[in-house]
Amino acid sequence: MRALLDMPVSRSLLRILEVHGHEGVHAYEIGLERATDRDLLERARSEGRVIITADLDFPRLLALAASDGPGLILFRGGSYSDAGMRDLLSRVLATVSPEDLVRSICVGDRNRIRLTRLPLRDKPL
Repeated sequence: MRALLDMPVSRSLLRILEVHGHEGVHAYEIGLERATDRDLLERARSEGRVIITADLDFPRLLALAASDGPGLILFRGGSYSDAGMRDLLSRVLATVSPEDLVRSICVGDRNRIRLTRLPLRDKPL
């Protein structure tokens, strides 16, 4: 799996991706630190990447577009330390297959992981 890390998440997640056999890039590293959410979605879509973020706007944008991608891993449930983000991403990667992550919105918090298949066009917002 290939991932694009959004600005609200720690670059230390790149190591967690690598440990689990995946590849990632942080928005800052590729000059997208000021990019809009729509621009990040388009970049991830064009490069076949899953977005990893704590930004709640991404699911709404995917729903409004009735888009089947890119996949999304969303951290919910408050502020996370770098260690908390690493732990949550490790749980997600150990629980959800890469095949499911690229076609879904995966919402993780301190207590559970939920997966919703894309597109969201027939689901209530």
